[in-house]
Amino acid sequence: MWESESDAGERGLVPVLGGSNRHDAVKSDGFVRRDQSWYVNSDIPSDLLVKVGDVSFNLHKYPMISRSGKMGRVIYESASPAAAVDPNTSVADLDDLPGGADSFELAARFCYGMAVDLTASNISGLRCAAEYLEMTEDLEEGNLIFKTEAFLSYVVLSSWRDSIVVLKSCEGLSPWAENLQIVRRCSESIAWKACANPRGVRWAYIGASSGRPPRSGGGTASPRWVGGGDSKESSPSRQAVPPADWWFEDVSVLRIDHFVRVVTAIKAKGMRFDLIGASITHYASKWLPGLTKDVANGGGGGVADEPWAQVSAGGGLHMIIAGAGGKDDAATSAPAREQRMVVESLISIIPPQRDSVSCGFLLRLLRLAIMLKAAPALVTELEKRVGMQLEQAALPDLLIPSVGRADTAYDVDLVQRLVEHFLVQEQTDQVSSSSPGRGEPEYYSSAASARMPPGGAASASSGLNAKARVARLLDSYLSEVSRDRNLSLTKFQVLAESLPESARACDDGLYRAVDSYLKAHPTLTEHERKRLCRVMDCQKLSFDACMHAAQNERLPLRVVVQVLFSEQVKISNALAGSSALKAGVADGALASSVPTRRQLLDATPQSFQEGWAAAKKDINTLKFELESMKAKYLELQHDMDALQKQVEPSPAAGPGAKMGGGKAQQPQGPSAWSNGWKKLGRLTKMTGAEAAGPGGHGGAPGEAARKAQRRWRNSIS
Repeated sequence: MWESESDAGERGLVPVLGGSNRHDAVKSDGFVRRDQSWYVNSDIPSDLLVKVGDVSFNLHKYPMISRSGKMGRVIYESASPAAAVDPNTSVADLDDLPGGADSFELAARFCYGMAVDLTASNISGLRCAAEYLEMTEDLEEGNLIFKTEAFLSYVVLSSWRDSIVVLKSCEGLSPWAENLQIVRRCSESIAWKACANPRGVRWAYIGASSGRPPRSGGGTASPRWVGGGDSKESSPSRQAVPPADWWFEDVSVLRIDHFVRVVTAIKAKGMRFDLIGASITHYASKWLPGLTKDVANGGGGGVADEPWAQVSAGGGLHMIIAGAGGKDDAATSAPAREQRMVVESLISIIPPQRDSVSCGFLLRLLRLAIMLKAAPALVTELEKRVGMQLEQAALPDLLIPSVGRADTAYDVDLVQRLVEHFLVQEQTDQVSSSSPGRGEPEYYSSAASARMPPGGAASASSGLNAKARVARLLDSYLSEVSRDRNLSLTKFQVLAESLPESARACDDGLYRAVDSYLKAHPTLTEHERKRLCRVMDCQKLSFDACMHAAQNERLPLRVVVQVLFSEQVKISNALAGSSALKAGVADGALASSVPTRRQLLDATPQSFQEGWAAAKKDINTLKFELESMKAKYLELQHDMDALQKQVEPSPAAGPGAKMGGGKAQQPQGPSAWSNGWKKLGRLTKMTGAEAAGPGGHGGAPGEAARKAQRRWRNSIS
């Protein structure tokens, strides 16, 4: 059962008696304090002086030696005459006793047989003091080590609040509390209770209107464990179920090293990573004031604007980073070392899962880590974490000032590294989504496949959306840092071209950044201005941006011409597309009004359909014959042209014939006329035979051949 410390007061104080009565010879009614000295009310004068820090204890040797092995050795070593101021009094210096004078007072009371009140506030110091004084069972049964260990195991570790209080009290007991496993056992107890079902926790308050109980006096609430639902349903504390983050405020009071131990134990028990990240954010808000606050002004990235120099209302470390100078001295001071330890510890325990903490918190933590000069390995790891979720970042968080550099006001190189980490992470996600199960655990691949359609379309679309958001963020960042006159053209160009061209669907933001850079750097040469304008694509500018660029005197003339030409091309394409769309709409309307062939066939009777099929076959046959006749006609036409060229007398042949001397030329053989007419006759014969063959109405084949031969002879003669 979990129980608060207030309930311990209700059940009474825990008495720890001295045990046997064999030391009754030393009668004492109690301890009396006078200034910085303690005295025992006894008739026997003291013979032992113990100094613990600035406090002195006037005691007796015999009660202390009987239960403490350490005191026996110290008294024996201080018994030499040269060491003692008073020969009858032994002096022991215990400056290194854990728990100080308060713990030694309780141990001395125990040695005298007085009642000792064990509480969560003093048990850790008393347990360490008992170990230091060697109050073991070898000297007496039921000694102080046994009793304090039993109280720790059976009372403290079963209570939530007592475990917190004991772990808090162990801050000044190192390394004794670590060696005695007090820190480990309390951390395990807190982790086990934090990971339990919240329905089993009821809060020690009545009448709270909200889901979280009021925290009066800055203290922690006192949750109680209800085991198995034995409480009545009508109980007021049963009505409201505590939220999942009910333990955040309680563990945030711990020192950073103990908080790390608790969070590590909670991780090992399987707590949700988003709750662990939320607890880390809550702890940082309490110990690092101003870290989780959003910057009010959009361009307020300066250190002097941050509320880090203020003291938190709930305590915490004093932020001393703000100031005009002396940053190196501030980073090496004692409060800065404490802050650096807190920052480095928080970075080391952030869950590795994506979205366990917000990107804004990571960027503010990164800014503080750079200013405090944290370990480079941790800073690099934090940069990779920011790159994993860079698309969630806001511009004010990204405006991180340069530390130790005089060239630029903002750390542009850091943003360049963040973009590179983002691109590497995007590429890794694409590879893992294309081959799930090879580069990541099985539960990651199964979850990704459950929410992603086949082919990785969801992953690709999410990647494009993330790149588009990072592109808009980067354009805004470039517009902001371009006003810095110390920003070189190379850094601006490299950062602008760090993302692929597919990341930007519109280059208006990039054009705004380029124009701002040209305005802040009026001394650029023509070549440098052309080089600067190459980072943007004129075809991706909107109409308003094109109109502004056409009238911008800071742009090179060639860029203005490109902008106007690209806008003209866009207008032409838009007009062509609109006309094609109108034509397509008209054709679609006409096609929808005319019935289709299938509709006509469905409305035609079967007999008409069969007749139409036969007629279609005949039409195809006639089309084939017509095509054949056309080919033959073209061939005849070609031959006729050739004959006409041969018949016409050439001009050079006429005079030569007249000068022949009246002698007739001898025939050389068949003339061209006879060859042409023979070829023409054969074509006519073939045409007549083909026309008479299929019909079957002409005379016999022999008769047709005789008629053809007779025509041939008549033609020749």
